Amino acid sequence: MQIIDLSHPISENTPVYPGAPSPVISEMCTIEKHGFREKKLTLTSHTSTHIDAPAHILKEGSFLDDFPVSTFYGSAYVLDASADCNSCIDVSILQALPQNQSFDFILFYTGCSRYWGNKDYFDKYSYPTDELAKELSLKNIKGIGIDAISVDALDAGDLHVHNVLLSSNIIIIENLTNLDKLLNKSFQLACFPLKIHHADGSPVRAVAILD
Repeated sequence: MQIIDLSHPISENTPVYPGAPSPVISEMCTIEKHGFREKKLTLTSHTSTHIDAPAHILKEGSFLDDFPVSTFYGSAYVLDASADCNSCIDVSILQALPQNQSFDFILFYTGCSRYWGNKDYFDKYSYPTDELAKELSLKNIKGIGIDAISVDALDAGDLHVHNVLLSSNIIIIENLTNLDKLLNKSFQLACFPLKIHHADGSPVRAVAILD
């Protein structure tokens, strides 16, 4: 069995969505003073590699803790959208899915994760077209994921792709990495969120599990 980490780290230098506060990690207790070490974490629910719940966008949408824990584990496949980096991902990409095989998660490798940590991560990323979002919403899947800051353009005031997917209770995983190692492979995806009451989102330690 092989396990591949698909998650970015969380630190005070972690890139955040424009306008969001950066994480603050402070030493609340030290071994020298208290006999144990404990950190205080201040961060948003959409920090680093994370899941969006329907409640993130929809007033009556489900929170992450409304879903059974099985929602965050299942079969997955990565589609190669790297040729579309810095542009929209067209619906035609779905033609590359293996025929006669179903998956719980469809992930998009754009290659944009290589810009993690610099401004190009926000300026040169790819996201699904409205047509692709609609087609995905019709599939019997648990979630979709992408190695970019968002599934919508930064200037998309209506967050249409988020709305289409989350309205179908399809969770969204953003800021993935290492998807290039999984192209054309079937695997199990684990992306368990923290069990936060009424979570509109949560950082995750997303991993791929291959036999």
